[in-house]
Amino acid sequence: MGPFDADGRFRLEAQPGAGLRRSAVRGAGATVFAAGISFTVQLGAMVVLARLLTPADFGVVAMVATFSLLLEAFGMAGFTEAILQREDVTHGLASNLFWINVTVAIALAAVFAGAGGLLAGFYHDALVRGAAEAMAGVILINSLATVPLALLQRGMRFGRASTIGVAAQTARGVVAIALALAGWGYWAIVAGYFAHRITRAAGSLAACGWLPGLPGRAAGTRDSLAFGLKIYGRYAMGYGVNNTDNLLVGWRFSASALGFYKKAYDMFVLPANQLTAPIWSVVIATLSRVRQEMAQYRRYLLGAIAVVAFAGMGIAADFTLVGRDLVRFLLGPQWAEAGRIFQLFGPGIGVMLLYAATGWIHVSIGRADRWLRWGVVELLLTTGLFVAALPFGPRGVAAAWTTAYFLLAIPGFWYAGKPIQLGVGTVAAAVWRYIAASAVAFGASYSVLKSFPLFAAAPGAFGALERAVWGTAVFAALYASAVIALHRGLGPFRQLRSLAAEFRTAPRAMNASNPRETGLTQPGTA
Repeated sequence: MGPFDADGRFRLEAQPGAGLRRSAVRGAGATVFAAGISFTVQLGAMVVLARLLTPADFGVVAMVATFSLLLEAFGMAGFTEAILQREDVTHGLASNLFWINVTVAIALAAVFAGAGGLLAGFYHDALVRGAAEAMAGVILINSLATVPLALLQRGMRFGRASTIGVAAQTARGVVAIALALAGWGYWAIVAGYFAHRITRAAGSLAACGWLPGLPGRAAGTRDSLAFGLKIYGRYAMGYGVNNTDNLLVGWRFSASALGFYKKAYDMFVLPANQLTAPIWSVVIATLSRVRQEMAQYRRYLLGAIAVVAFAGMGIAADFTLVGRDLVRFLLGPQWAEAGRIFQLFGPGIGVMLLYAATGWIHVSIGRADRWLRWGVVELLLTTGLFVAALPFGPRGVAAAWTTAYFLLAIPGFWYAGKPIQLGVGTVAAAVWRYIAASAVAFGASYSVLKSFPLFAAAPGAFGALERAVWGTAVFAALYASAVIALHRGLGPFRQLRSLAAEFRTAPRAMNASNPRETGLTQPGTA
């Protein structure tokens, strides 16, 4: 039974209060620590593969993944939130959701495999068909991990869930690099997807210590399915927002053009995902527990938003400043066009991170319906900007991305905050100093670096690295100074130091938790 007691009911670790805060902070620490390792692994694999494969290889897989990842996410986006958000979860409910997810995945995999020829015709590229038929298997394998991972997260065992993520990323990188060296071309990337999903599915089932029972009647199944479908509907709209650009660039231009664009986009979202993706489950689980105590809910929410703004605005301004040189050094001179595109993505990173917090609100208060409706607005606006920017090439589409986030942020917070009486002004008060500090530091850093023409003209990869390192150092010093000046003290840094002190105990604390308290057993003891 694993996470469930003898009566089939899920056992929670922490209740609202100090214990919940410790679990949440330590959970965030474990996930952020693991995300740092995962980022290093993912970036390292990206650097190596960029030198072994061509932009067209990446473009072919991106054409297929634009569709396959949406189908893969059924259940992972929806059932996960349903399990995290519900007050009561039983063994029977979890089992039903598991089998529903697997059954739908089988159907989606079959449809996708049969649609390979249509995709090849749409993109005018015969290589797409075989890649699509292979990626159909990934859809099915991924469905096995959804419910076990959600149970780990609900039990506040974020350390184990994060470890599985690192192992999966490592397997993906090792397999893809090994096969790229053997001359497999784009098939090396496809094989990497399989390695990642197989590792995640096997690891989550083992770490959770749970196996599903036979499907049957279980309270909450219908409600959880309805809730999950709304979440997935919202995810599908968000996915459309995040991938219509890939679809249009691949259709209008070529696999090579899409390869350049997709690599720039990956480097745009990679640092952002290291902040938002790892803490999504932590924030949702925590806020869902305290939603009846609105004062405490707001404190947790605004505190999380402030931390994201501190990091996100700094990353955005720095990548805008040094992004082109960073891409040149990491990927090589053959990816210079990706560097130019990446620099146009840079200003949107910070706003994208803040905008993600609107989803925290919708899901944690159980208003997936409102999140779904807002997704329609987001999809229409963003898609319209992409189509309008298409005549300007991939660079124009990248600029449209950044513009979209700036246009959506304020109305997005206004709409998300209405049910809990959280005004835009309250959110703005928590973040405006970081926005102003990043703008001031960017302008000052650009002026300083521009005054050294010989430094700016240093050739080659090491010249690019030198500019990136010094540019980042100058910006970091100026950004820190501006933050201190606008906050009239070291308050933000003390807050981060306090969190870091608790984070340092996270991996040990998460792994040493009493299984009876968390409701989760050691691997293999189900």
